Amino acid sequence: MVRTRAELGRHIRAWKQAGESVGFVPTMGALHSGHLSLVEKARENATRTVASIFVNPTQFAPGEDFDTYPRNTETDLAKLASVNCDLVYLPSVEEMYPPGNTTNVRVEGLSDLLDGVYRPHFFYGVATVVARLFLHVQPDVTVFGEKDYQQLQIIRRMVRDLGFPVQIIGGETARDADGLAQSSRNLYLAPDDRIAAGALQAALHRASVRLSLGVMPSEVLAEARALVAAAGFGKIDYVSLVDPDTLLDLPDAPLAPGTPARLLGAAWIGKTRLIDNISVAR
Repeated sequence: MVRTRAELGRHIRAWKQAGESVGFVPTMGALHSGHLSLVEKARENATRTVASIFVNPTQFAPGEDFDTYPRNTETDLAKLASVNCDLVYLPSVEEMYPPGNTTNVRVEGLSDLLDGVYRPHFFYGVATVVARLFLHVQPDVTVFGEKDYQQLQIIRRMVRDLGFPVQIIGGETARDADGLAQSSRNLYLAPDDRIAAGALQAALHRASVRLSLGVMPSEVLAEARALVAAAGFGKIDYVSLVDPDTLLDLPDAPLAPGTPARLLGAAWIGKTRLIDNISVAR
C-alpha cells in the first residue's frame, strides 16, 4: 500500500525496468466481487496489478453522497490481497488535486448525454481524476467495468483524443442471482427495495429480446419503463436504445440485422439510484 505519487512511482519504475507490464483498476472502494473480477482481468493482461482507492470529490455535486459514500479501507485491502493485487494506491485529495488546482478534463458530447443530463458535473470529474491516475500509475492496461458503460466509452474517447499509451479493457458486469448489477451503492437499498431492484435488469433483458425480434423501439422502451415502474421504482431518469460508440439514440425503426445497439437505464428505488445496461444482438 502506498499513499503518495512518489512512493507509487518507485514501484512502477522498478517493475518497468525489469520488463514487466502494469495493469490498473481504479476504484472508489466499498469493493465487491465485481471489482475483484476487474483486478483478475487486469492480471490476465499484465504481469503486475495496481488498484487505487480514492473517493473522488469532483464527481459529486453538492447534496450528493460524498460524505456518506461507503468507506472500509481495511476490508477493501483484504479483498484485494485475496486476488493477488500487487499494490494498492490510496492517495489523499491533496495528492490528486494540489492546492490551487484549476485544471480539469472535459470529454464533450459523450459526457452530456444520458447520465450527463441528470448529473452534469459527474463525467467531467471522472475524466479529470482518471487522467491524473493514468499519469500517476503509468499503466499499460486499465480495466473498467461495463456496468458503468457510459463511463467506459468516455474514458476510451479521452484515451484516444489525448493519446494516453494505455489499453482500455471492458470487464463484464458482475450480477447477483436475481440479475441486479453489483454496485457499491446497493448497500443503500432497504430490504424491500433490494428484493425489487432486479426488475431493472429484467426489463432491459426483455427489451433486448423483443428488439432482436424486430419490435419497434418506441414500443419496447415504453413497455420497459412500465415494467420498471410497476416493480416499485419511482423516478425513471431514462431507458434508452443507443449506438454503443456514440451513445446517441437510435432511430425508431426495427433494428436491421447486424446493427450494433445497447440498452441503458437509470431509475430510483427508494433513495437509491440504480443504473444498468445490456447489449442488443440482432
